[in-house]
Amino acid sequence: MSPLPQSPTWTGPLPEASPPSDMAIYQLPTGTYETRAAFAFKGGSFRDKRRFAATAVLVRHPKGDLLIDAGFGSDLETHIQALPRMQRAPHRLTSTVSEQLKSSGYDQGCLAGVLVTHAHWDHVSGLGDLQVPIWINEGELQYVRHARDAQVFRDVSAGHEIHEYQFNGPSYLGFPSSFDVHGDGSVVVALAGGHTNGSVVVFVTLPTGKRYAFIGDLTWQLDGIRRRVERPLWMRSLADIDPKRVREGLLHVIALADAMQVVPAHDVTAYDGIPLLPV
Repeated sequence: MSPLPQSPTWTGPLPEASPPSDMAIYQLPTGTYETRAAFAFKGGSFRDKRRFAATAVLVRHPKGDLLIDAGFGSDLETHIQALPRMQRAPHRLTSTVSEQLKSSGYDQGCLAGVLVTHAHWDHVSGLGDLQVPIWINEGELQYVRHARDAQVFRDVSAGHEIHEYQFNGPSYLGFPSSFDVHGDGSVVVALAGGHTNGSVVVFVTLPTGKRYAFIGDLTWQLDGIRRRVERPLWMRSLADIDPKRVREGLLHVIALADAMQVVPAHDVTAYDGIPLLPV
């Protein structure tokens, strides 16, 4: 196993943020699917079975709540069958985002939409159960129009309002451009690219000062951060449209790991400390 070059730990000041006092985040785990560590990161063992998370995150903010990704939906079995046979893995659906919001008594009128880190099936399956806008950027819209692995997104997004946001902000923690959702630095979307055209990292800062980086699929497991390794070569060729750009993004978040909680979308343990939505 050859680790990536050592990334200098981020020592500069973090971007200013003024999150409102009643801002909060919650994790909404919708299920898992099984794969081998050998497929997830360089140096992983074939005997090491990993449960890949399919978890959405609810960010509550007085200017409008957002979900980061949508997890598994009620039509999961149909979505699994739409995948190439080699990509179908043992999976477990627990409770969809829609079901969890309803059981908690959450007022979905507060939900401004779902901001997708990217449009692969395991991030968007649950969109079919939610009648809210989909927040997505131009690069990812271009990707979903033609990509073979975006068929599930094309199906579940039918009839949804598309809220296209622009990267009109400056570079952010090493990433080339950004979008400040509420204008207060509490939720900032940074363009990463590489995994898909418009894949993003969502940075969240809470009133306590706690910071998170929801990095989508820059790496699938925290091992990629801790061991400084990328996906195996053949998985990079299958999963990433620009592996070099993914590598650059991964190095950026490795450098930030001491300054914030880095959350790869599919690592179950990466969500530790984020509360569940109260029922």
